[in-house]
Amino acid sequence: MMRRTILAAMMSTMIPAGALAAPSASARDVGIVRDRWGIAHIHGRTDADAVYGMMYAQAEDDLPRIERNYLVALGRLAEVEGDKAIWQDLRQRLFVDPAALPAEYAKSPAWLRTLMDAWAAGLNAYLADHPGAGRGITRYEPWMALAFSEGSIGGDIERGVDLKALQAFYDRTPATAATSAPLRLADAGRLIEPKGSNGIAIGPSRTADGHALLWINPHTSFFFRAEQQVTSDAGLDVYGAATWGQFFVYQGFNRRLGWMHTSSGVDNIDEFSVEVRRNGTGWTYRYGNEWRPVRTRQTTIAYRRADGAMASRSFTILSTHHGPIIRAENGRWVAVAMLNNPRPALEQSFLRTRATSLADYLAIADRKANSSNNTIFASADGTIAYLHPQFVPIRDDRFDYTRTVDGSDPATDWKGLHKLSDLPQVVRPGSGWIANTNNAPWTAAGADSPKAASFPRYMDQLGENPRGIHAALLLKDAKDLTPLALRDLAFDSFLPLFAEQIPLLDRGVAALPAGDPRRQRLAAPLAMLDGWDRRWSATSQPTSLAVYWGEALWTSEGPKAAAANMPIFQWLTERSTDAARVEALDAAVTRMTREQGSWRVAWGSINRFQRLSGAIKARFDDRGPSLSVPFTSGNFGSLASFGVERQPGTRCFYGTSGNSFVAVVEFGPTIRAWAISAGGENGDPASPHFTDQARRYTTGDLRPILLDAKDLAGLKSYHPGESRPAGPVTKVEPITGKCGE
Repeated sequence: MMRRTILAAMMSTMIPAGALAAPSASARDVGIVRDRWGIAHIHGRTDADAVYGMMYAQAEDDLPRIERNYLVALGRLAEVEGDKAIWQDLRQRLFVDPAALPAEYAKSPAWLRTLMDAWAAGLNAYLADHPGAGRGITRYEPWMALAFSEGSIGGDIERGVDLKALQAFYDRTPATAATSAPLRLADAGRLIEPKGSNGIAIGPSRTADGHALLWINPHTSFFFRAEQQVTSDAGLDVYGAATWGQFFVYQGFNRRLGWMHTSSGVDNIDEFSVEVRRNGTGWTYRYGNEWRPVRTRQTTIAYRRADGAMASRSFTILSTHHGPIIRAENGRWVAVAMLNNPRPALEQSFLRTRATSLADYLAIADRKANSSNNTIFASADGTIAYLHPQFVPIRDDRFDYTRTVDGSDPATDWKGLHKLSDLPQVVRPGSGWIANTNNAPWTAAGADSPKAASFPRYMDQLGENPRGIHAALLLKDAKDLTPLALRDLAFDSFLPLFAEQIPLLDRGVAALPAGDPRRQRLAAPLAMLDGWDRRWSATSQPTSLAVYWGEALWTSEGPKAAAANMPIFQWLTERSTDAARVEALDAAVTRMTREQGSWRVAWGSINRFQRLSGAIKARFDDRGPSLSVPFTSGNFGSLASFGVERQPGTRCFYGTSGNSFVAVVEFGPTIRAWAISAGGENGDPASPHFTDQARRYTTGDLRPILLDAKDLAGLKSYHPGESRPAGPVTKVEPITGKCGE
């Protein structure tokens, strides 16, 4: 149940004293209630008790995902997955030094150490109660929580450091390191679902009841976060999605406010190339008129051999003052700079769940430990806001930091961090709405948006996207919105990319020479697209053809856009030729006919949701049960996003990312909320909560969130370590459909 005490009102950026007590050894001060969907509602006497129960409940639902997240975060994945993971581990060790984290833990404030202690105790209690459950981590130490402190899908380092280039450098001695530019074009021709999100806040002037609304719509890998409610007698009072293994709700709400994070286009990671030369047995790099020593640090990565035995490799990590060296290029070394401040990041991530006003939230954000997330904010006092990531280094705007800059020139150095007041933001806009779809903040609130000309160009590198265009079209005239009307708006089926591109395709086909065989070959497919309303649906044949055409456009135009250092959507609008569009349609028809037997196929018959096992890397089978999904990739402008993976031997496309945890919150006198998650809460196929939300997920049929004692009345509570009591389970229709149906 959600409980509030007077202590909650005392909280701004400090934890109340009553929250500091460590969890009891017997966990008797922790209660867990599971609702009909298996969602854990955890209550503790102190915040530490609540964290203890939060982690125990997460481990009950999906320990393998918790463990993998920390194997990745600590640079220990090769201990389980073998030498193929060595380079991923080394990339992580460039910034995360497990040997240094215990000292960082010791320097942490008492309240944070107490929570880290409770975090480890909860996980270790589960391991003690379930011997053999952990494959790679058999004991969690409190300091480990600092290795994974932010919660985003794919950290800055994953987006900014190419593994093949890293291996080319560190697999040899520095003197013979292979020159390898980052493989920026490698994925440019693939239609990869953006690992981003949609966030929408609606002010009281636009809602039916005068209450602020918040739309929470992360686009992540499926099953990436747990849905939980976490409360304590000390005032903790939060509901939402917690990334597996973390003790804070990453996207969610409390009684007073809610927050939704979207991946930002801000420049949050930069590359600096430096001139290097030998100096005895070491190396130096030029910085202005001086030569500085290259810094070194040793790390050893253990890995599992094919025969099961353990082995190890040791590396000398090289760094300049910019950061670690990640590759060699054109006779120089390239260093990478990014946020690396785990303790403030962990503090900020937890404390914002206790904020009660925008002022509270901003005071916590002044730690400047969020580098990659825009925030869409709404609160019970009617405030809505757009907040930019707070970690934004000051740079000389003469230089193009979207490319590698000359790190031997001191003028390229970062020069401290921007103040929060220097960053783009929107608070209580006259438009009455705010939206971000991983697009630039310059369209976040219609006419009340920040102006790009007022800020350095590094504040955004992505520009506009079709989802942003779609959201603005829907919101500019929206009024009298209710929570479920906002839900319907966020599942609107219009696909703006095709609305823009099909007329240009028509022009391209019309320009073909009279004798060109494509005129006749593409006449019927083009007529289908021309007659289409540009809206997805499960029964729509044009949607299938358009998606194949969109994939073909990415294949041909993606590498060109990447080579020009231009966002793909801008390239398609400004640079793609009509001839390229025609060629892409021809390729799409050919491929679709080969793979599907015809270019006339209903979208829902091939676009499917399937969950056969709890494996982190899903495998799909056309013979197995699956559900039709009507919405498409967000790349085409669908706000409801469904990113698919094609696997050898399968005809259908199966979702792996996109809409995951989805929620809408109304901040009235009594808070109301609805949500749905991909599949279900539990990662065990034997659990009734493995796919119990799947059918509702495919239709956007959000379920009411249970928040109060009256909502949970009659449901049995248990303590960590006790057997989970049998409780009511929502009966759902079994999944019986298959690919092609």
